[in-house]
Amino acid sequence: MADGAVNFLLDKLTTILLQQAALLGDAHDGIEEIKLELETMRSFLRDAERRMERSELVETWVRQVREVAYEVEDIIDEFMHLLKGRENHISGFKGIAKDFVNLPKNITARRQISSKLPKIKAKVHAISERSKRYDFDKFDEGTRQNMAGECWQHYGESSVLFDEDEIVGMEEDTKQMLEWLLEAEQRRAIISVVGMGGLGKTTLVTRVYSDQRIKRHFDCCAWISVSQTYGIEDLLRSIVREFFGTKEAELPSNLESMNNMQLMSMLIGFLHQKRYVVVMDDVWSIDIWSIMRGAFPNNKHGSRIILTTRNENVATSVGIGYRVHRLEPLCENDAWTLFCKKAFWNEPGRRCPAELQPLAQAIMKKCEGLPLAIVAIGGLMCSRSKTIGEWKKVKESLNWQLSNNPVLGKVKGILLLSFRDLPFYLKHCFLYCCMFHFGYQIKRKKLIRLWVAEGFIKERKGITMEEVAEEYLTDLIFLSMIQVTETNAAGRVKTCRVHDVMHELAMATSEKENFCTAYDGRESKLEGKVHRLSVYDRGENIRLSRTISYHLRSFFVFKTDMCTSFSLDEVSLKFKLLRVLELQGVPIETIPSTLVNLFNLRYLNLRGTKISKFPKSMERLQNLQTLDVRNTNVRRLPSGISKLPRLRHLYMGFNNDQNSETSNIPNSIQAPAGIWNIRGLQTLACIEAEEESIQQIGNLTELRRLEIKRLRNVDGPKLCTSIQKMTNLLRLGVTATNGEKLQLEALSLPPPFLQKMELVGQLNRLPHWLGSLANLSHLYLSMSCLQDDIVSSLHGLSALVFLELKKAYNGKLLHFKAGWFPKLNKLNIVELAQLDSLVVEEGALPTIRELNLIYCPELKMLPEGIEHLTNLKKLHLEQMPEEFIGRLRDDANQDQAKVQHIPTIKLVYLRGQNRVVETLR
Repeated sequence: MADGAVNFLLDKLTTILLQQAALLGDAHDGIEEIKLELETMRSFLRDAERRMERSELVETWVRQVREVAYEVEDIIDEFMHLLKGRENHISGFKGIAKDFVNLPKNITARRQISSKLPKIKAKVHAISERSKRYDFDKFDEGTRQNMAGECWQHYGESSVLFDEDEIVGMEEDTKQMLEWLLEAEQRRAIISVVGMGGLGKTTLVTRVYSDQRIKRHFDCCAWISVSQTYGIEDLLRSIVREFFGTKEAELPSNLESMNNMQLMSMLIGFLHQKRYVVVMDDVWSIDIWSIMRGAFPNNKHGSRIILTTRNENVATSVGIGYRVHRLEPLCENDAWTLFCKKAFWNEPGRRCPAELQPLAQAIMKKCEGLPLAIVAIGGLMCSRSKTIGEWKKVKESLNWQLSNNPVLGKVKGILLLSFRDLPFYLKHCFLYCCMFHFGYQIKRKKLIRLWVAEGFIKERKGITMEEVAEEYLTDLIFLSMIQVTETNAAGRVKTCRVHDVMHELAMATSEKENFCTAYDGRESKLEGKVHRLSVYDRGENIRLSRTISYHLRSFFVFKTDMCTSFSLDEVSLKFKLLRVLELQGVPIETIPSTLVNLFNLRYLNLRGTKISKFPKSMERLQNLQTLDVRNTNVRRLPSGISKLPRLRHLYMGFNNDQNSETSNIPNSIQAPAGIWNIRGLQTLACIEAEEESIQQIGNLTELRRLEIKRLRNVDGPKLCTSIQKMTNLLRLGVTATNGEKLQLEALSLPPPFLQKMELVGQLNRLPHWLGSLANLSHLYLSMSCLQDDIVSSLHGLSALVFLELKKAYNGKLLHFKAGWFPKLNKLNIVELAQLDSLVVEEGALPTIRELNLIYCPELKMLPEGIEHLTNLKKLHLEQMPEEFIGRLRDDANQDQAKVQHIPTIKLVYLRGQNRVVETLR
């Protein structure tokens, strides 16, 4: 991570030197020299970072480089703040008076910062010279290759195979793989087994490859471990030797001198008339397959190629005729069986003693179904005495055990191999996930905003940094570093998390590198140069050293019992360089005036706190990008908010309905006057409809999300004029004042890329432009009270994946015809008081997976044609008529047969004052 810290700093220095040259003055040359010195160190750092084991001397040097990189960043941030403060001073008499008053303080501060530059430059130079003095950079190529080869061979996943006795829960996986390998299809097929490290991909493929049916079915077989070999020629020679097996005498005498083309020609000739199977184990890059695929002829004899990989891109980019088997963690029962096999192999029946069961299950659950971790940790516990005290000690120190216990070395090596293979910018993004505690489901949008605020995202011409960050997240998901925990109806990631074992290892790396750490109150005091800190559980006891206070860049406080002992004023005074302040749900009531001294602050989340007002001088937070004050007591934001030039996301109001896929529009607060002058604003949610704001928000041409409430009849045409200018808008929410209608017909050219829309209020008819929204994927209509056939008006929205109709239709019939809504995944029918018939023709709603029927008092029968919805996975019925529910409960009723294909059916109803949830299936 020293390499990452230096790369990050170099990017920052380059930007400053290019964009802020005029401000730097005499400091320009000094900063340029620091940049050049760091560049000379980077090449050795990259070699050092790739080594699994480093000498103490090299380790010390790497740590010094990392620390000096952080120190340079701190000084540069302060220096640029003072320079920009001078540039942006207030003009006129008031500004002169303020400058006069602050002159001694400012001169002293600038002198102090300026004096630090030569010192830090000398320090950087000395560290660079130290590497040359000890010949750190004199690694010859052979040493590097051997070093890398040993690393991969020792820690490659193929180096760990489970004994047959240890294989649990792979029966279905094995059956599926054998079916694919032995099926009658004669075209060459490629089968990819994909999943995070330690899931047992190699073990599964070995089990299948060794099956006698495979040996009998194929003419020849070959297995190569890609991660253990370097160079395409080496791989091809390995395959040749595998195919020839014991017939070494038949190998060409010049095999070692053959080039790629000769080796590939030889393999093509050998395999031309054969049914072959090839396993390429542990493939990390699609490039390897792209080059080697020509060696395996598509001879239409039923040949098969199996790839194991951690990279989803490799699995899905191999070309025509591929299948992907995504290996999943073990279920809890199989995980427990496997753990007991290893931990209690010498106990009667391999059973866990009753007194150890709670601790054993807690340790097992920490592995989250990862076979490699279960086997390794189970083996570790086997050697420990079977006492509660000993097992509790291991449970509490599992982080340390994973990082330091040699018994678990292979677990650490295999899992961290994926991390070491990441580019530095993805390493930063991944380790930042450690700010969230174990098992925490991280919201995609929140994580993206945090990465942007931290400066991890590099600007790219033509797209926003948020869009670049989403690409980074996709990369980490495809590389099996981050797990998706929830998707929306369109299949887009909503929440994600890091596997607990991977989290433990990543946290150990983060703490070692001073990248981030977590504090739960167990230690009496935190020491060291911590740069990012998350606090939870007993956070009220936190005591920070001065070094932590100075260097801290991100501070997370998770919702705890901290109450009034938490002092935001102390945070504002101590954490001078803070970029991120995450306080969601913390019961603070006031924001001190000192908060505006956090000149570096870019992300401020106060959602769910008890604050009611802000300091008047909020305009001093010139770097603020995200401000979230949802679900607080704030009713009006200070006008200074409109003077924050870098503000990108502003969230206000209250969330009062969580049932909707699109999260129903929250109650609003008044927009700060002049907010429309922040031309880079991307999110504005949720504001009250006022005449000036409605007319002026059209200036926000970069806006991606707009939510506006309390719209009057007369406001509609003016709002339409503004919306028409927002060509980048992706999400729109509009709510009418109670009793008034939404007048939106004046919108002649709606935003072309609009994806989500929420309309709450009466409509005479659906807007005529609605059918032109080719990209609309989510639509929420509430209180529309439409009389016309609403479904026939909407069926042309072919991209729609989510539709909710809540008090939106006063008719009696909803009729879904064949071919309508080809991509719809989720349909919510809510409080349609007159609806008594729901008809689904065969061929309608072909992809629907979830249907929710909520409080439709006249709908007393199942939807006609529900049996045609073959992809329906969940039927949710809430406060539906007794006749409707009775038909489902009656085993003799024919309605039972119509829903047999639906895996999950849930009933929700009131029993007295209690809400009862019943699962029928």
